[in-house]
Amino acid sequence: MPTIMRFEEIEAWRTARELTKLIYILSENGKFSRYFGLKDQIRRAAVSMMSNISEGFESQTQIQFIHYLGLAKGSAGEVRSQLYISQDLGYISDEQFTEAFEMAEKASRQIARFIYYLEAHPQSRKIREDSGSYEF
Repeated sequence: MPTIMRFEEIEAWRTARELTKLIYILSENGKFSRYFGLKDQIRRAAVSMMSNISEGFESQTQIQFIHYLGLAKGSAGEVRSQLYISQDLGYISDEQFTEAFEMAEKASRQIARFIYYLEAHPQSRKIREDSGSYEF
């Protein structure tokens, strides 16, 4: 695996970014936009995925990074759960549900593979060296 210099290069972060944008678009329209509790919660869960990946990357140790990735994976599950509610209440269509749900599942799988990789390569407990890079 190549050296990752910035969290923006992490595929799971990129997927989470796409999902966050989609969630914001979906929750801005129709009935969804009027129900602030669910709208706010699903948006916060999506943003949490991105934030935890980036925060973990910037943390001091590989153990912390894995912890933050676990939190991001949990947020992916939260988004999926809230998508069910959104679909059940008719806030989003079946097609919109499928698109967002598949993206959340993709991010969750990417995060899980990343965690597995980091746990399988514990040779370095330091996330970033003085040069600012992290070699996998």
